[in-house]
Amino acid sequence: MGVDLGTANTLVHVRGRGIVISEPSVVAKDARTGAILAIGAEAKRMVGRTPASIIAVRPLKDGVISDFDITEQMLRYFIHKVHNGIALLPRPRIIIGIPSGVTEVEKRAVQDAAMSAGARWARLVEEPMAAAIGAGLPVNEPSGSMIVDIGGGTTEVAVTSLGGIVVSRSIRIGGDEMDENIVSYARREFNLLMGERTAEDIKIAIGSAYPLDEEVTTFFRGRDLLTGLPRSIEVTSAQIREALDPSVEQIVDAIKDTIEETPPELVADVMDQGIYLAGGGALLRGLDTRVAEATQMAVHVADDPLTCVVRGCGKILEELENYERSLVVETYAALPH
Repeated sequence: MGVDLGTANTLVHVRGRGIVISEPSVVAKDARTGAILAIGAEAKRMVGRTPASIIAVRPLKDGVISDFDITEQMLRYFIHKVHNGIALLPRPRIIIGIPSGVTEVEKRAVQDAAMSAGARWARLVEEPMAAAIGAGLPVNEPSGSMIVDIGGGTTEVAVTSLGGIVVSRSIRIGGDEMDENIVSYARREFNLLMGERTAEDIKIAIGSAYPLDEEVTTFFRGRDLLTGLPRSIEVTSAQIREALDPSVEQIVDAIKDTIEETPPELVADVMDQGIYLAGGGALLRGLDTRVAEATQMAVHVADDPLTCVVRGCGKILEELENYERSLVVETYAALPH
């Protein structure tokens, strides 16, 4: 199994079957007993709508495990779900994508969670590496490829060559931060309190990083902070772009900083083939144009950017000997193959 353990969504790829699970990384549990009530899509529907006795938890923050036990239960649930009705080995080999900026302790936590959840063998791969493989970039060639993976909690920028990452940068800015930008904009400009789910819907509906050919409008719905009553305000895509700008600007800066650190030969390669955007954030309208303008390079959005990392994990599993160099080096006792 290849697993993209994301802040916003967890995707699972099974060898020979493709992507079998794509669900939000959310777990709903009973506040009194701690029992798990729902995982994935069902739990996501409960966010912001639960009574006091139920809490909806996102066990990963900024791509890193913040609640070990719940992450382990979530992984176990996904492993069981994959095996339902299929005569597969009950203890799968798992490759998991992790952000490139994580510490040794955080790497160990992900590996331990996978082993506790029933994996026979667990190895890690840095998400930008997996995204580059999933996007079909020639990572094993002696030429530079640049990938920008914009997820829910982190944005990873990396230049790969000869099966490894030459330069990388990981910033804790992603889709979640953009939702927060919209929430704070609504509060600052209109004294309106809105939930993150609503903000996310607005971002998907009319969010952009570059002026659109035709600006569109939608409604902010929330509670007026002055009167305490519900209120609805019409906003334009230009206003949402202004709200998202702080996060977009940081992502563009991270890309420019990474280019500055890249060896000149590899920069020449990247200029030839362009920069590739992956992850859910790559779907933000006009982001490719904005990055292209800032870097003076061609920018491409990978095919199906949301699944690049998990497709990369799946490809590594299928051709392990070709991609052994791309996996994170084991820093403690190697697990048996």
